Amino acid sequence: MICIVTGVGAGIGGVVAESLARQGHQVVLVGRTPEKVAAVAERATVVNRKPLALTCDYTDLDQVRKLADTISGRFDHIDVLINNAGVMTTRRTLTRNGHEVMFQVNHLAPFLLTTLLLDRLRDGRVVTTGSRAAKTGRLDLTDLDRQRRRWSGWLQYGDTKQANALFTVELARRGIAATCVHPGVIKTGFASGTFLMKLVHHMPGMGRDVAEGAAPILALATGPAGLAHPGRYFARDKLERVPRTMRDPELARRLWEVSETLVRPWTGGRTGEDGPRAAR
Repeated sequence: MICIVTGVGAGIGGVVAESLARQGHQVVLVGRTPEKVAAVAERATVVNRKPLALTCDYTDLDQVRKLADTISGRFDHIDVLINNAGVMTTRRTLTRNGHEVMFQVNHLAPFLLTTLLLDRLRDGRVVTTGSRAAKTGRLDLTDLDRQRRRWSGWLQYGDTKQANALFTVELARRGIAATCVHPGVIKTGFASGTFLMKLVHHMPGMGRDVAEGAAPILALATGPAGLAHPGRYFARDKLERVPRTMRDPELARRLWEVSETLVRPWTGGRTGEDGPRAAR
């Protein structure tokens, strides 16, 4: 199988990629930092098969488009796309495209990559790394960058994770074997500056190791559950009943439409500039 793994670095993404390579699959590694991607590529190299290592900064949507072009130019089909890249920050910052960074990195960029690769994914799977923080999500389709609402890093993160779940719902409605999974609270460098993750690293029993976090992603990427439950949300290895906000098909459809508008190259300004930051 041809498997694309984003968010490859020192955390779950690297372990997932290495495991897929050891299982004999052709792996495409995508990460932001060249040195980290190269290190994973070295560990994921098996006899007569070396992974394709690509770098992409999700804070730049033009780089995401170039990434999709590169992948499409190399492969006429894709068996698995694992949307694992993500970020959590307590500071409100904007990308060069004018979007709040978590909204762009966690939702808009993987939305853009996935939709640009849909023709290659028609018989494949999409697995998105979610979070139980999605249950706190209260998406406002007119303020996805949280420009007008009270700023809270964790609330915005929950909104973006809600978007992951809804994206999975709409992908499934469009015929893609898509699932979303919360891998558990994992001891990685993710959100390392937050009080919660400091507790995870220092309080016994609060966090799981990276291999445990990678296992449910691998199961959905290669096992029967990934095909049997399109549009569904998993908490580790179990199907989970989630709030309406994470599975509402109408909200999922509207989010898709707004996202299409937001990633569309903007022709009303300078060349390469992206469109408006919020739905009108």
